[in-house]
Amino acid sequence: MQNVTAVAHRGDPYRVRENTLESLRSALELGADAVEIDVRLTKDGVPVLLHDETLKRLWEQDRPLLALSWAEVRGLTAGGVPTLEEALAACDGSRVMLDLPGTPDVRAARRVVDVVRDCGAQDRVYYCAGAPAMLAVRAADPAAEIALTWTTLAPPRPALLDAVRPRWLNYRFGLVGHALAECVHRDGYLLSVWTPDTRRSMRRLLDLGVDSITTNRVDVLLGLRTA
Repeated sequence: MQNVTAVAHRGDPYRVRENTLESLRSALELGADAVEIDVRLTKDGVPVLLHDETLKRLWEQDRPLLALSWAEVRGLTAGGVPTLEEALAACDGSRVMLDLPGTPDVRAARRVVDVVRDCGAQDRVYYCAGAPAMLAVRAADPAAEIALTWTTLAPPRPALLDAVRPRWLNYRFGLVGHALAECVHRDGYLLSVWTPDTRRSMRRLLDLGVDSITTNRVDVLLGLRTA
């Protein structure tokens, strides 16, 4: 239990609006080992923190991100949506998992990778998403640390694993049982899960020996980890 990595999903979203600098700082102050953030590009190619395609849910602006410049996003959200560069600075010294929602192409993935490199954060950043996004990241950065997100009990094809070269396999927590955990570890991968938020679910996963848990309630996980 002691070795499981506690990853804060979008920061500390039960207390502070997700994917904001304040949310990331709150999670790290609680003791999170890493924070998970969602990264998308604006119309002018600036990587920013936003899970959805639009600003509607979080910022009450029904505007697609891809139709907005970074300056427009900053104005519409009163500076609430941070850039990836700002987020990496706010998490200085801590691990950061970058989730790339949607299906970014190699050019978009390279833009994200370039920002990580320019910030000198390669050693503490790793990437998660489905196969298309992780193939794009692998093409953009042969050395990237990858957590391949997988949503079925059918195992990833060997050819895909050879192409992506993940360090982690990242599963929805409800899929994970003894057999899957043993198979992942036997094949030489670390096992990451998302996003259990109840004590019961977290205890079950800890008992299974998962290597990382991404949760919206990182304070609860940290309490169980030290129990």
